[in-house]
Amino acid sequence: MIKLLRTSSDHEDFIALVRLLDADLAKRDGEEHSFYAQFNKIDKINYVVVAYEKETPLGCGAIKEYDATTMEVKRMYVVPEGRNKGIASKILSELENWASELSYTTCVLETGKRQPEAIALYLKNGYKVIANYGQYMGMENSVCFEKEVKAMRRTD
Repeated sequence: MIKLLRTSSDHEDFIALVRLLDADLAKRDGEEHSFYAQFNKIDKINYVVVAYEKETPLGCGAIKEYDATTMEVKRMYVVPEGRNKGIASKILSELENWASELSYTTCVLETGKRQPEAIALYLKNGYKVIANYGQYMGMENSVCFEKEVKAMRRTD
């Protein structure tokens, strides 16, 4: 059974998973890696999800505010032995729910064209391709996505 933990970017399992993600991206992105790496710092991210099977961390993802109504999905990763089990979709869904609970209405994200499994994940989960935004404008390797999430009314 997969257990999801909501935490922040100072959680040691999240940090370890992001190191694996960065190593994978360095191989895929080649010379472009340093450009993308500058936008993937993990300090001060308050909304992080880590997925566990038993006590083993298998995947992670995070959201951070992009603007007043939008959260940006960041640092999505599942270790190779955890893939094809639906873990990434569970993490993504939890992040979307969290964004909604925080009264955001949209999630956006960027991924690379050299990550076809990521592109497939986002399409499968209802994301639509949009024009590259922000720092990704004009980046040929980037693909940006957007999904409306229903903002939940806070009762506190």
